[in-house]
Amino acid sequence: MNEDIKREIIEWIKAIAFALVLALVIRGFIFEPMIVPSGSMIPTIQINDRILVNKFTYRFEEPDYNDIVVFKYPDDPKQTFVKRLVGKGGDVIEIKDNVLYRNSEPIQEPYLNGEMYSDFGPYKVPEDHYFMLGDNRNNSKDSRFWENKYVSREQIIGKATYRIWPINRIGKLK
Repeated sequence: MNEDIKREIIEWIKAIAFALVLALVIRGFIFEPMIVPSGSMIPTIQINDRILVNKFTYRFEEPDYNDIVVFKYPDDPKQTFVKRLVGKGGDVIEIKDNVLYRNSEPIQEPYLNGEMYSDFGPYKVPEDHYFMLGDNRNNSKDSRFWENKYVSREQIIGKATYRIWPINRIGKLK
């Protein structure tokens, strides 16, 4: 085999290996695409929307109220869930008369998919844990119904930041 062809093949192998390593690093530590299989976040996220999960941001800042968070389901860590963060450690969360209350203060939730059917709580969120609810409250398996009601910091994968599919709804998630 010609020496130039061998060098060319080796350069291609190096380039492909570098691209694979870079892709694995990006997916493992920075961004990961995800398909949302349920309607628990309707209208914000629709069934089968593709979203981009930012795994990097929570390395430098704490999750905040109203963030759409991707995490390991506390009752079965093999499952991954997407919900909205409504309570942090020390907060008291309650739903009464179709209104979410955090520390006895009513919370405005313009992203909801209709009124909630039932009251809930009050529950005090333990330190270093979070209380998560779906935007489609009447059709969401969330902190209200789990055996282990709270998501620990270690169970958080990242922040859902962008919808990347379908094309007609690409954009930042709010």
